[in-house]
Amino acid sequence: MDMIKSCTSIKLGAIYNQRGTSFQVWAPDVVKVSLALYETAGDYNEDGQVTEHEGGNLHSMIRSSDGVWSTYVSGDMHGIYYMYKVESAQGAVRYTVDPYAVAVSANGCRGVIMNLRKSDPEGWDSDIRPSLPKATDAILYELHVRDFSIHEDSGMKYKGKYKAFTETGLRDPYGNSVGLNHLVELGITHVHLLPIFDFKTVNELSGMTSSPSSSEYNWGYDPQHYNVPEGSYATDPANPIARIREVKEMIQALHAHGIRVIMDVVYNHTYTVEDGPFETLAPGYFYRKDERGQLSNGSGVGNELATERPMVRKFIKDSLKYWAKEYRIDGFRFDLMALIDTTTMREIVTELRDEVEPTLLFYGEPWTGGNSPLAEQTVKGSQQNQAFAVFNDHFRHAIKGDNDGSGRGFATGESWCENAVVEGMMGSIHDFAYHASETVNYVTVHDNLNLWDKVIVSQGLREEAGFLEMQDGQLKYGGNVGEAVAASDPYGSMNEVDIMSSPILRRSLIANGIVLLSQGIPLLHAGDELLRTKYGDHNSYRSGDAVNAIRWAGKHRFKPVFDYYKGLIALRKAYSVFRLSKRDEIERQMEFLRCSDRIVACRLWHRDDHHDARQLMVIINANEHDVAVDLPPTPYRWNIIVNDRAAGTEPIGSTDGASVTVPALSMMVLYEDQTELKKGMVAIELEYERKDQAYDAGMPGCGGAAFRTAASIYTREMTVKPAR
Repeated sequence: MDMIKSCTSIKLGAIYNQRGTSFQVWAPDVVKVSLALYETAGDYNEDGQVTEHEGGNLHSMIRSSDGVWSTYVSGDMHGIYYMYKVESAQGAVRYTVDPYAVAVSANGCRGVIMNLRKSDPEGWDSDIRPSLPKATDAILYELHVRDFSIHEDSGMKYKGKYKAFTETGLRDPYGNSVGLNHLVELGITHVHLLPIFDFKTVNELSGMTSSPSSSEYNWGYDPQHYNVPEGSYATDPANPIARIREVKEMIQALHAHGIRVIMDVVYNHTYTVEDGPFETLAPGYFYRKDERGQLSNGSGVGNELATERPMVRKFIKDSLKYWAKEYRIDGFRFDLMALIDTTTMREIVTELRDEVEPTLLFYGEPWTGGNSPLAEQTVKGSQQNQAFAVFNDHFRHAIKGDNDGSGRGFATGESWCENAVVEGMMGSIHDFAYHASETVNYVTVHDNLNLWDKVIVSQGLREEAGFLEMQDGQLKYGGNVGEAVAASDPYGSMNEVDIMSSPILRRSLIANGIVLLSQGIPLLHAGDELLRTKYGDHNSYRSGDAVNAIRWAGKHRFKPVFDYYKGLIALRKAYSVFRLSKRDEIERQMEFLRCSDRIVACRLWHRDDHHDARQLMVIINANEHDVAVDLPPTPYRWNIIVNDRAAGTEPIGSTDGASVTVPALSMMVLYEDQTELKKGMVAIELEYERKDQAYDAGMPGCGGAAFRTAASIYTREMTVKPAR
C-alpha cells in the first residue's frame, strides 16, 4: 500500500513537450514494458481493427520502486503513434494502448502523441463558461450527439457529427428554428450529452451514413478509451486531431449561446477486460471480484471497476479533471453511480470544484445493474450534504408509473399518488435528500420508454399506435425496421385539429410540467417538446436512426407543445421560488393547500426586488373532469400565467373569485397581482408604532419589514342607505 500511495500523485501518460515527450505508465506486476513508436496507424482488417503491432521502434522503459515505468524520447513527437509492449511474469507478450492516452487512431487501435494546443479552435482561449449561480438554476436536456442532427429534416450539413452543434440560423420550411437555435429558444441551460468518450461498438471507419437503415449505432455505454472523444461523431475519424478539435468547437458554440455541457461518464465498467489496458498492465487490480474470486457483475455487463482502490480512484479523478480542464466540460453524469464508492465521489466533487471550477455539476444514477460486493455504494441518501445529486426515481414513479409497462402514476391516471408527488415537488427533502440541490427530477430519459410512448402504453393504446416489438436493435419477429416505423401511428389518438385538447397530450404536459415547477434540478429528455416517439422501443441503445433520430418536423406539427415547454421554462427562470436550494427555504416558502382526489395545490411565497412577498399558486388537476379549487384569501387579483392552453410569464387571464376552475388533465399557475385590488375592494392606510418595536410578524419571506410603519386594511366597498 505504501508503494501505491506514493504513486497516486505521479502524472501518468504521454507528457508532450516540443523538445521531447516523457512516458509514464503504472504496471507494478509485469516484468518488462517497452515503448513502441510508429509512423502510421497500422494495417486495418475488414472489421476495422489493427491486430499486428510488431515492427515499431522500441524504447526500453525503467521501472521505479512504486511500479511506474518511464522513458523519455527527445524531439517533437506530435502525431507519432505509440503502444506499450508488456511482458508478464508468465512470459506472455501483449501490446496495449496507454490508458491515459489523449488521442488515438481510428477505432482506438493505437495511441497518438498530441500537442493539444494544435487542437484548439480559433477563439478557444476566450471561451467562457456560462454563469450558473446555483445548481437548482440548471435545466438539463439529455441528448445523443447523432440523434440531434441525423434526420434528413434537420437541414444540417454535419449530420450525426459534433460540428452539427456549430450550425446556426437554421430554420424549417415554416420558419421555426432548429438545431442549436432551437435549444436556445427553448431556454434550457445545459445539454447533457450521452457518452462522447471513445466507445467500442461502432466501427468508425464504416462510413456512417445518414441512411435510416444504418446499423452502426450505439448509445456509447461501452468504454474503450476514457480520455479520447468518440471518432464516429467526427468528420474524419482517421485524423486523430479532428475529433478533439470538433468536440471543442461544439462546446465553444454551446457556451457562446449560453448553454453549458454535461458529459455522461461510465466509470463503473469497461467494454472488455482481457483486451483492455487495465488488465494487461495491472492484472487483477482494476476490477472488483466477488467472494469466489470471480469478476463481480454489478454493472450487468460482466465487470465492475474497483473504484475504491487508490490507483483506480486516481485514474477516474485524473480523467475527469482532464475533461473539465482541456475541454471545459461543465459537469458530469455518472452511469450506475452506486458502483462508485462514496469516498471516491466525495473526492471527485471536492477536488474538481477546488482545482477546476466551483460551479461544476455532478449527478448520477444511485443504483446498480446487478448485485455488487461494494460495501460503500453511492445510493440515494449518501449524497446528503455532499454537493452532488442523484436521479429521483421515487418522484419519477409517482408521476408516470413503471418504466416500460402499463403501470400508472399521478399524470397517467393512478389514484393515491398525491403525497408522493408533493414530496417530490418539495425536492424530496423529507425523503432521501437534505437539500433540493441533491435531487435530479425527471420522468423519462434515453433508456426505457420515452415520455410520449409511456403515456400511450399506460392508456392501453400500444396496439392502436402500431408500436414495434424490438430486441437488440432488430424487430423481434423479423422484418425491416424502417418499414415498421413508417407503418406505425404513434399520434393516431390525438385530435390534431386541436392538439391541446387531447387527453394523451395533456397527460404528457402534466408529467414534465410537474418536473419543471418542482424544487430540485429538472431534466428533460431531448425531443419531449416535439412529442418525440421511439415507436415503443424501450431499449433503443442500438436500434439505429429509424427509431432514435429526432424528427424536427415535429416542431411545426406540434408547435403549441413546444411553446408550452418554452413558457414553463421561462416561468421557472423568472420566479426564483421554483429554484430554491436549501431545506429551510423550501419549508418556509412552500405550502400545500390540497393533496387529494387527484388534485395537488401548492402555495408559494415569492419575493423579488420589485415586490413584497407575493403568493403564487400551482394547481395540478389529474382528473378527467374540471375541478374547482379554493384560492388563498387576498385582497388582490389573481393573474393566470399557465392554464390548459398556454404557459409563460405574462397574464393570459385573471380572477377575483375565491376559487378557480381548473380544466381536466391540466395545470394552472396564478400569481397575486399586488398592483390590482379585486373589484369592490378599498384600502385604508394606517400608520402605527409598536411600543415593543416587534415588527417581525410579517408574511412568510417578508421578515415583517412591510409592516413596520404602516399597514393596509382591505374591505369591501359599502353603500350606506339613509334611515326611513
